[in-house]
Amino acid sequence: MDSRFAQIASLAQKDRAPAYISILTDLYARPDQTTLAADIHALVENVLQESVGIVVARQVLAELVKSLGDGTVKDSTMRKRIVEETLELIQPGLVSYEEQVNSLRFQLADILEAEEEWIEAARVLMGISLDAGQRPDEEKLRVYVRIVRLLLEEEDSVQAETYYNRAASLAHTTSDRETLLQFKLCQARISDYARKFLEAATRYHELSWVAEIDEDERKHMLSAAVTCAVLAPAGPNRSRVLASLCRDERTAELPSFNILSKMFLDRILRSSEINEFRDTLKTHQLAKIALSSNDRLASAAVDDESANDPNVSKRTGPSTVLDRAVMEHNLLASSKIYNNITFRGLGALLDVTPGAAETMARKMIEQGRLKGTIDQVEKLIWFDVDGEEDDAQGKAGGLGDVEQATEDTGAPFTKRWDMQIRLTGSNVESIVQHLTEKGLVRFASAQA
Repeated sequence: MDSRFAQIASLAQKDRAPAYISILTDLYARPDQTTLAADIHALVENVLQESVGIVVARQVLAELVKSLGDGTVKDSTMRKRIVEETLELIQPGLVSYEEQVNSLRFQLADILEAEEEWIEAARVLMGISLDAGQRPDEEKLRVYVRIVRLLLEEEDSVQAETYYNRAASLAHTTSDRETLLQFKLCQARISDYARKFLEAATRYHELSWVAEIDEDERKHMLSAAVTCAVLAPAGPNRSRVLASLCRDERTAELPSFNILSKMFLDRILRSSEINEFRDTLKTHQLAKIALSSNDRLASAAVDDESANDPNVSKRTGPSTVLDRAVMEHNLLASSKIYNNITFRGLGALLDVTPGAAETMARKMIEQGRLKGTIDQVEKLIWFDVDGEEDDAQGKAGGLGDVEQATEDTGAPFTKRWDMQIRLTGSNVESIVQHLTEKGLVRFASAQA
């Protein structure tokens, strides 16, 4: 090797690049490849000397990058070593060989991803200069989406969100279906990690219908949609998502269908069902939550009746995301069963202190997720479930146009069905009355 390098040094500048490439070709052709990585290391080290020149070095490095990318080196461990050592040698002159470095980084990221070294692969991609060679926005988007995907594999959602925001600003620049689908999946997963469960459930469910995605992946996304819907804050918005998932026939095959259907039908969940569902959750979905100082004080307040009662729970609120979702659901479900309930009774139902039960009900009423009023003197919560039906009844009999009330998809089936019949009849009667007044419809008088 040294003798050949010495011969090349005596050649004219224009003849040096072909000579170095010839050495590289000979190294690949040798039967014994045990010293290939060391020999290429020596070759690159020699090429990067100042006496060789940047033009020659770029040509040789470009040929090396091309041959590595074409799979000339079959052994992945050796290929990884060659790429890493070459990057280390080029690092001092990074500015002069930016294109070659970026190509090597892409190859190293592929190797690390195949080895499931997610974080290392992401870090390698982060080091790529995307401004080199005036790269198009579409290519930048693909790199950002790939970094987000790799970071999420290791559940590094904080750093993933940074690169997701960069990708979001470029999402409009591509029409490539695969890139857009990967971006939408990143959207859903970021929402999941950020505890925006309603948003995540909707996006997972949309992706579960995309035919281009593998069937097993679509089933996994549907399961993720159900999980996020169950963990979402109780209220009308979640009820709509639950209704959409329950109408999907595929959910009946999922292990989580039991808890999904019970939530949709406003049935109170039991501990055994919750524990079974908890086993299917990921780490971030079991995250601890902390109460505000005001809520903590209100929840810890003890009245005279409860002070000495050993049966009253000492829990001052939910401890995890799942606890909160289940408590809020059971509170909403109890509003379909009872006209009113005491703080103490609701606390027993939710397994929290009476003060914590009042605090949870108050917050849900404030946020418009529960209809009712709180009587703190009597320590009662009154649930308002008949308001919409009364309004519909008042508009019957042709008394003006009927306004369509917002449907509460969390209500029992029978009440919703009755309301729809009542509203349809009222609308028909209003139309007939209007046509009669205009003389467009006449009714024959009854014969005696």
